[in-house]
Amino acid sequence: MGPGARIRNSDLRGAARLATDATAGLTDLVEALHERIARLPGMPPPAVGGRTRGITGLVYRSIRGVARLVGGSLDSLLGLLAPALGPDDPVPEREALMAALNGVLGDYLAATANPLATTMAFRRGGLALALEPAALSARLPDASGRVLLMVHGLCMSDLQWSRNGHDHGEALGQAMGFTPLYLHYNSGLHISINGRALAQQLEQLVDQWPQPVQRLAVLGHSMGGLVARSALHAGALAGHRWPALLTDLVFLGTPHHGAPLERAGNWVDILLGATPYASPFARLGKVRSAGITDLRHGNLLDEDWVGRDRFARQADRRQPVPLPDHVRCYAIAASLGPQAGGLKESLLGDGLVPVASALGQHREPARRLAFPQDRQWIGYGMNHLELLQHPDATAQMLRWLAPDAPT
Repeated sequence: MGPGARIRNSDLRGAARLATDATAGLTDLVEALHERIARLPGMPPPAVGGRTRGITGLVYRSIRGVARLVGGSLDSLLGLLAPALGPDDPVPEREALMAALNGVLGDYLAATANPLATTMAFRRGGLALALEPAALSARLPDASGRVLLMVHGLCMSDLQWSRNGHDHGEALGQAMGFTPLYLHYNSGLHISINGRALAQQLEQLVDQWPQPVQRLAVLGHSMGGLVARSALHAGALAGHRWPALLTDLVFLGTPHHGAPLERAGNWVDILLGATPYASPFARLGKVRSAGITDLRHGNLLDEDWVGRDRFARQADRRQPVPLPDHVRCYAIAASLGPQAGGLKESLLGDGLVPVASALGQHREPARRLAFPQDRQWIGYGMNHLELLQHPDATAQMLRWLAPDAPT
């Protein structure tokens, strides 16, 4: 704003109204979440959708009244969620809520040091692993020299690798002697920020692992594949040891070149509908996090977003990041269509990620990812989340990662 410019009263009124609307809207969201958490299984829905009763309802009505008068604090509102969420235990419903909250508002939570922000950690059974040899040996007495890292996607948690009694990590571990570890991270942060943090933690992991790491493989679902690629780039630049130990990268429905639904603002609405506990977060789709907007084109590096308006419509300006030469890289895509070449495959992909994006295909040669033909696989008649449990996807990964598989 120039030195002679003046702020008009209408500007101030507009800014105040936006702040008040945001506060009231978040109040609705938090109350809907509180009601979902507090409602016991089998209880009837509330008379007015998403509203709580009794003293709790009075608190939320009071907040709305104050918001209309003087505005409010996002931190104060989010603080109401902490007691509603209960103890910090690895309960799937609580983890799904926390993962959704961080996926949609994680950058804000981190920037304001909100205690609801997820801290990156390697976990087993929903519990963080201390990166120290004695602690790792105690928690993982059967740890082998083969480590398989599972990296979840947007608005999800490490516990959500387990679906309908199936877990790709456990299946691959039992069949091939891998020790599976599960990354837990704030998916609302920029992918490059998570990538840099993962690179540092992997370096510490291989230094502290109870025995020498002979083989390191990473399986990333959706955004998790982008975080893995970003981490590898950051680790190589930092001169870390772990990139030389990495033998296999498996991408499961990863939007290497972005997802059209993010450009339309609908990614969150569809993904969060997968769990009833997380569906209220769809209300915040238009205030979506940095992690979500990174999925528009598949940003991997700081240079892809620093100094740019992430909500503005703009061309793909990413720095090309090729696949590493020394690592076996595999791409799995899914298609809602029943067979190859159908209209659903070309237009919808797995419902969130187009097949071409998942396979690294791009019209610009510099951006194409050189997956060999025998390291690409498309699962037909399945959606983005079904990739996490489909036996055909497991079987394909078992073939690829087998000790006697072609190098």
